[in-house]
Amino acid sequence: MRTLKLLSVTMALVGLTACYGTRSSEQRAVAPASNSAAGKDTDSVATNALEKQGSAKPNFALNQRVSLQQADQTQTMTEAMNRKIIQDAEVALEVDSPLETQRSVTSIAESHGGFVVTSEAKQRQSEDPSQRLMDVTLMIRVPSSQFGPTRDAILGLSKRVLDNKNTGQDVTEEFIDLEARAKTQKALEAQFLEIMKQAHKVEDALEVQRQIADVRTEIEKLEGRKRFLENRSSLSTITVNLKSPTTIVVTPTGFGRDVKEAMKESVEIARSIVLFLIRFVIVMVPIFLFVFLPLALLARYLMRRARRQRTVIGANVEPPTPVPAA
Repeated sequence: MRTLKLLSVTMALVGLTACYGTRSSEQRAVAPASNSAAGKDTDSVATNALEKQGSAKPNFALNQRVSLQQADQTQTMTEAMNRKIIQDAEVALEVDSPLETQRSVTSIAESHGGFVVTSEAKQRQSEDPSQRLMDVTLMIRVPSSQFGPTRDAILGLSKRVLDNKNTGQDVTEEFIDLEARAKTQKALEAQFLEIMKQAHKVEDALEVQRQIADVRTEIEKLEGRKRFLENRSSLSTITVNLKSPTTIVVTPTGFGRDVKEAMKESVEIARSIVLFLIRFVIVMVPIFLFVFLPLALLARYLMRRARRQRTVIGANVEPPTPVPAA
């Protein structure tokens, strides 16, 4: 029974917290309207004063209106500065020396308060087999306030820009929602702790402790997501691809080209045959020394031994006795 009472009290507290959050949001929604209404009332009062006083104080209403406009502009600028925007960019440049340009990109990032996250260099084969090209990929992160200057400085390293892509994501609404949910969960955790102090049975204490653990897990998730959004919005990511210029090979046409190609192919075939013979000799020499030569020596030894045995047998056989003539 006591456990049921505690759970009912907990549900009631959760309902009160939700109602409090709803009322707070309604109050926040009503506040701008009341401020605007107050502003309108102030403007109307100033206008009436001008109508009554004539031209005695002509600058009062003007100053009042200017002050209200400045306040609105200041509030708008503050909201714009507090927005959480994730900015990313992908840049592809064609440069003569990707490795030297890589050092320049690193210097630009460090001069703007950023750093290099990853750096990767790869070789690729061009149409000319004797030439290899280098491609470098860098990922840098810079403060969001230095995103534009850093990107422009990187684009200025090459006259040939292959790709320039910018993306932005506004996560202000999600960030505010996470803050509100975290505050609600923290208030719920405090209420559970108060209930924990009043629990006298082990079963009740364990049940409340389980609820506290669930609330704490949810708070950690919300805080982790908030930290991630803060990190991504405070530091912008720029991916830079540096590529070597591709050499365009122009092949001539005509009878002379065909003759040259035929001669080149014949030279390649002769070269292949010579290399095949050399490889064959190199492979067959150890096989001949360690396989065929021992077998030939063994066969020769066996043949000599058989011949020697036949000679000994023939010498031991007695010649037939001649028959006298009649």
